[in-house]
Amino acid sequence: MKTMFSYIKPYKWYAFIAILLMLVELSVELIQPLIIKKIIDDGIVLQDTATVWLWGGIMMLLAFLAFLAGVTNSFFSAHASQSFAFDLRNALFKKVQSFTMTTFLRFPSAGLITRLTSDVSQVQQVLFMSLRVMLRTPLVVIGSLLMAFYVNVSLAGYLVIGAPFLAMFLFIMVRKGIAYFSAVQKRVDRVNRVIQENLQAVRLVKAYLRGMYEASRFETVANLLKKDTSKALRTMEYIQPILLFVMNVSLLAVLWFGAGKIQQGQTQIGELVAIVNYALRMTGAFSMFSFIIVLFSRAKASADRMEEVLLIDEGLEHDVEDKGQLDIRQRGTLRFDNVSFKYPQTDEFVLYNISFECGQGEKLAIMGATGSGKSTLLQLLPRFYDASSGDIYVDGQNVQNWPLEKLREAIGYVPQRALLFTGSIHNNLTWGKTDASVEEVQEAAIQAQIHHSVENFPNGYETRVGQKGVNLSGGQKQRLSIARALIRKPEFLILDDSTSALDIKTESALWDALDGEEATMLVVTQKIRTAKGADRILLLEDGQVSAFGTHEELVKNSTLYQKIAASQQEQEVDDNA
Repeated sequence: MKTMFSYIKPYKWYAFIAILLMLVELSVELIQPLIIKKIIDDGIVLQDTATVWLWGGIMMLLAFLAFLAGVTNSFFSAHASQSFAFDLRNALFKKVQSFTMTTFLRFPSAGLITRLTSDVSQVQQVLFMSLRVMLRTPLVVIGSLLMAFYVNVSLAGYLVIGAPFLAMFLFIMVRKGIAYFSAVQKRVDRVNRVIQENLQAVRLVKAYLRGMYEASRFETVANLLKKDTSKALRTMEYIQPILLFVMNVSLLAVLWFGAGKIQQGQTQIGELVAIVNYALRMTGAFSMFSFIIVLFSRAKASADRMEEVLLIDEGLEHDVEDKGQLDIRQRGTLRFDNVSFKYPQTDEFVLYNISFECGQGEKLAIMGATGSGKSTLLQLLPRFYDASSGDIYVDGQNVQNWPLEKLREAIGYVPQRALLFTGSIHNNLTWGKTDASVEEVQEAAIQAQIHHSVENFPNGYETRVGQKGVNLSGGQKQRLSIARALIRKPEFLILDDSTSALDIKTESALWDALDGEEATMLVVTQKIRTAKGADRILLLEDGQVSAFGTHEELVKNSTLYQKIAASQQEQEVDDNA
């Protein structure tokens, strides 16, 4: 929770004012029984109407003051809590953006979503309720007890009989609540994960008629969430009846012995009424404790989960200071020198002793079977991951010496799975370069062979793209992704099997358009006809370099490449037949 408090500091004065206003409300609440005592003993008992009207009027004015303080308190409490939640959510999101790909694997996306949404809301709600109600509740108990002793020490003593038991009981219940609601939040993560997976694969679910199976899977995880939540809430339900039982026993003792003292003339009626009034206020406050403990327990569990993200140091992207002194002598060149790589927390190498060079403006085709390490190799260039051993040189400089911003500005990256964002086509294209002109957008679209398709849309470049490009075909999404990379005018263009959904004619036109690009291209492909157009081909097998050279050299010297070429020729013959 300590980390959470640091985000309240900018709004400490709003919180301070809210607390002062809450104390005004509390003071009025604690003074009222004394006024009632005064009205009874000095007014009603003595039949002094003037005293009744005087103190009755004072009580009404104080009640109005408390009302104004409560309304104003709500404003300051809401401002402090909402601003706190805004800053905290932004801090979490920025921290997530600094994660390496390794750290992303530690936190499932559904878990991160829960932290940024419901966990923040839980803590924000507790802050608001603390400034508005929760801080006042224990103060009502303590203040009422002190005021009761001020009114009559002997009668007030009956109110503290169960205090040691109640303190121990509440301590135990708070600890149980934190543990139970931590488990509940983990169940929420699991429910979010199942929902996310289902919505992402909705077409597959419908195609395979697995709707009932998915509904059953969701019902299972939702049922576990229900059971854990019920268990936690059921445990918390024990709090209120036990607290009220102890307080009611104390109240009965006050009434019993107070009535005797009145008969004996040792206590005035107003004193007994005031003590009972304070006892009732304590009982009402205790009835709030179960609600407070539930809120606090959930907030504590949520705060711990958010601190796990905010305090993580290992697994962040480590950058080097940009001093503007990077000595670039071989622009557009790339060299892998005995590079090996294994994913963190695994023992098996995905890439082993990879060495090759690529000159400025060259097109390198990367081929290999599924799982041979093609995509992993490409992710080492922008430093999504760092090599386990060996060195990578970009423009003649070790990639470790490049500031991340400069390195990634030099790269146009098109992932294997085309990803588009909700918004217009224009917004998606300029996402690669926010200050791009209309001419630059259209030029990139023309190169990517998507301009005419966009022009045929009802709203052209302002056509809205659904979530993840749901209203576009696979080929359209791939070409828009390529255009988004081209608009950056990158030094290195990475195409990770990014033309798989294109027909032969469109793909051929695309490569012809890209021939004029000065970028050094790294193209993952499974197609021999695409590899033929490359300057050189890197053939991977089980994470190692099987062959490296031109198409003609590999046809002569690589058995694996010969088999791939022969199989694709047979397929073309079958297709033509």
